[in-house]
Amino acid sequence: MALLQTSLIWVVYAIAIVILITVASVFIYIYQTPRDRSPSVTLTCIFAITTFLATVLLLPVDIALVSSTTSSALGRRKDWVTQNEVDKITFSLTVAYYFLYSLDALLCLLVIPFTYFWCEEYDEVAAETREESVGSRFWGALKYTISFVAIVVVLFLVGFFVPVSNKDSQRMDYFKKLLTENHGERALTFALGLLTTIGLCLYALYTSCGLALLPMSLIKTAPSVSSPTLKATTVTQLESNRERQRQLEGRCGGNPELLPSKDRRQLDTLVREERTLIRRQRLVEEAQGKGRSWFVKVWLKIAAVFRPFKLISGILLLLIVLATWISMLLTAIDKAKNSICKHRCGYILGHVNVFNPANWVFVQSAKVFPVDYAIFTLLVLLFFCSSVVGIAVVGIRFLWIKIFQIRKGHTSPQALLLATAMLMLIILALNYSVSMIVAPQYATFGPQTFCDRVPDSVSEKPDCSNNRHLIKPCSELADNPAAKLVCTPSISSTFLNRVTMNFPFFGIVFFWAQFAFLGVYIVLFITSLFRSPRLDERQLDEDAEEAEEEGLLASTGRRFDATWQDITGRIDMHNGSYTPRN
Repeated sequence: MALLQTSLIWVVYAIAIVILITVASVFIYIYQTPRDRSPSVTLTCIFAITTFLATVLLLPVDIALVSSTTSSALGRRKDWVTQNEVDKITFSLTVAYYFLYSLDALLCLLVIPFTYFWCEEYDEVAAETREESVGSRFWGALKYTISFVAIVVVLFLVGFFVPVSNKDSQRMDYFKKLLTENHGERALTFALGLLTTIGLCLYALYTSCGLALLPMSLIKTAPSVSSPTLKATTVTQLESNRERQRQLEGRCGGNPELLPSKDRRQLDTLVREERTLIRRQRLVEEAQGKGRSWFVKVWLKIAAVFRPFKLISGILLLLIVLATWISMLLTAIDKAKNSICKHRCGYILGHVNVFNPANWVFVQSAKVFPVDYAIFTLLVLLFFCSSVVGIAVVGIRFLWIKIFQIRKGHTSPQALLLATAMLMLIILALNYSVSMIVAPQYATFGPQTFCDRVPDSVSEKPDCSNNRHLIKPCSELADNPAAKLVCTPSISSTFLNRVTMNFPFFGIVFFWAQFAFLGVYIVLFITSLFRSPRLDERQLDEDAEEAEEEGLLASTGRRFDATWQDITGRIDMHNGSYTPRN
């Protein structure tokens, strides 16, 4: 029975990995520009995103395995469980986490930089010599990657030799175990803490931005690229433009040289504007399905019919986000008020003192695996998609200077690699935030309980079958000896608490970054309530121009403002207005 249960848990994790590969592949396919696709970049980005998400989604497996050793209804270990069995489970999970965290560090600090410089070397060689030499590209990329190798070496050396001292934890057995004496483990812990710190800075900006804008983009309306209203407006502007050109050409008899300099400049401006309006008109017609197969046209009609359901999904998504935000705020306040030793141990929380709705949902659902796994996966994917939206909206910036813009179908390989590196760091921050802020009790002990009764003799096991009120949830500060024998903390929480306990500075940054995240989210959320989304005509014109240069017309996948005109494809405009042609 135990073997069957363990196998089922790992099978669910394997299914989740397949889902993650699909999600990462769809993300790369949607955002990567078709004309500059690189197999090395595509595979690297998909593998990196999948690996980091797999690290986060190992937590429910961790919780399920350690919780499978206890009976939450009786508050004691199951009959078949021995300490040797528990040690086997924790050892396998520890190996899995060490492998994933080490792989995460290598991907973030070595593989991604090497692939980036590999792409840069290709651009340079193609521009200068018109020849491609694999050897020259490899050594050119390796030359620049050496600096990152030096950073990795310094990073691990600092973590290897930095002293660890925390006197406050010496009085508590559970936290005393978190202090590392193994220098190799300490080096990995330091590297993990530093990468998570960088990721939290990005998490507080990009993820909070995307989390505020994603539900609102589904709820609120904006002009659609394929809207007949936009097409009619474009045609009206085009007719006005051409009428003005005819007036200017009529003054000079068809010879622009006879016009005054002011009128010649105006005529040149009108000619450029005419080309832009023609591109825009063709782009809108293509988005409406003109010139496409009947299947695509039917699909566009069906999408327009079902688009009102976006409103319902947007409202549900907004409620989930607000509930998560409230849960994070309650835990942050709990940490600030009831932390064992405050900033001296990184605001570690001994046990949950304030009711947390998200934590309660996870603990209750963990009693029926894999319900908690499904909920946890959806929450992680929500934060991941919000991070993608935030990066797409804000762009990749250095201070106020925008370096790259992340756009659907127009993202260069270099920009995609940088976006992937940012997402990897954000996922590390998400690993801490979900585990220690959103659902701390679930992430540490899951649904594990213990019988809070002192047995009459040493050999007797605590029995609460007749006193269910004595069954209490496991916590780090449980003083009952039975709790130490029954409760097994998750390996994930042990790793994360070890970072904050051994290096309290990281814990302080982790703690206050959550308040920054909550503050940025609420400001952007309130702003989005009073600000209506608008169609970026400048971006639309750039898309149309780029599509014309490539010899094709781009279609947009992002449509808002579902109207009856989108379904019928017609619009009636009075007072000299225009009716679109079929």
